[in-house]
Amino acid sequence: MLTTDGNLPHWGGNGVLPPVWPGESGGSPRRSPYRVTLTEFTERFAASPERTAILGGLLCFRKKLHELGMVSGFQWLDGSFLERIELLECRPPRDLDVVTFFDMPSGENQKSLAQKAAQLFEPGFLKKTYAVDGYFCELGGPVDAYQIRRIAYWYSMWSHRRDGLWKGFVQVDLDPSQDGLAQKILTANGGVRHE
Repeated sequence: MLTTDGNLPHWGGNGVLPPVWPGESGGSPRRSPYRVTLTEFTERFAASPERTAILGGLLCFRKKLHELGMVSGFQWLDGSFLERIELLECRPPRDLDVVTFFDMPSGENQKSLAQKAAQLFEPGFLKKTYAVDGYFCELGGPVDAYQIRRIAYWYSMWSHRRDGLWKGFVQVDLDPSQDGLAQKILTANGGVRHE
């Protein structure tokens, strides 16, 4: 029997989050991406030194975004980090997949943000520095075919394991109000701060 804890169901016997809340119909709004607070997410997944380190990287990545004024929007979180990968593949997670959907900070545009922090938009730098496989999507702009393809790609890829098994993923708010509490949770778990 799959159990739940707050707004997020636990891993099922197949080692993944269910794509739809246990016992709900396929059309239920209680489905992936599961909206949880950053503290709920941190409490749930800070279960090993490797996971705690990756969460520390996420919090440092978010801090850099907040310093740029990116405080409104949300993030989709996924990858093997959201799977019971230690049992499924006998290894710890290596990183966390993140798509940041953000409202452009006032007075900024894509070019000005890139000039202030170009590395934050380079996937290789994000993975090496923060253990984040990161991507971005600006909210509030025109919805064109390119944006639809990108969002459909993330949703379709993140809704399945490579072996085709359906799975769920998570959404957290970009607002920095819970980052301090999430950091306290990591510190209590022996987490290391990234800078």
